[in-house]
Amino acid sequence: MGSLGRMAGICSLGMLMASAVHAEDWKLAKDEDGVKVYLAEVAGSKYKAYRGVVTLKGDVASVRKLQEDVSGSCAWIYECREQKLLKHEGDHSWTYTRFDTPWPVTPRDSVLDVTTEEGADGSVTRHLKGAPTYIPEEKGFVRVSSVEGLWKLVPKGADQVEVTYQVHTEPGGSVPSVLANSFVVDAPFNTLKNLRARVEGR
Repeated sequence: MGSLGRMAGICSLGMLMASAVHAEDWKLAKDEDGVKVYLAEVAGSKYKAYRGVVTLKGDVASVRKLQEDVSGSCAWIYECREQKLLKHEGDHSWTYTRFDTPWPVTPRDSVLDVTTEEGADGSVTRHLKGAPTYIPEEKGFVRVSSVEGLWKLVPKGADQVEVTYQVHTEPGGSVPSVLANSFVVDAPFNTLKNLRARVEGR
């Protein structure tokens, strides 16, 4: 995500296994078109965490480049209306995103502190942490109150990358359970499908 040159972004591989969102008992919710989506309960939250996994043809550098184009990446992130880089400093980047939501839910926006770390195996992990008070709230949007997650890019051989996208959010305000339950499956599934299409030129 934007200038995340060091992409401290979303958790490292090892941390991913430990579950950055403190979720347990991941259960497969969808396995379609090469994309797997897992869901897990999170203690103290009524919203589930999601983890999407896909293996695509390409290299880590190509995926990383797409993610570091903060405004451009909105085109393949599910329900993203607008996204911009607020600040880049060392291995941290702060990004602002506006999301579309179905009526009658008020549109959401979020601010993320993204930290990037590079593994000795060529992997890249971006740790995502919500920073809701980093900038003032915007009129017409409900600020997402909590985000914790990661992107993990792991090279698999000469021309493949395993991409993991894992997130848990507290969306703020009121969100009907049927919409929340749909989003946690649709978000990782469609985001990873769209990312793969961009990388592979489909």
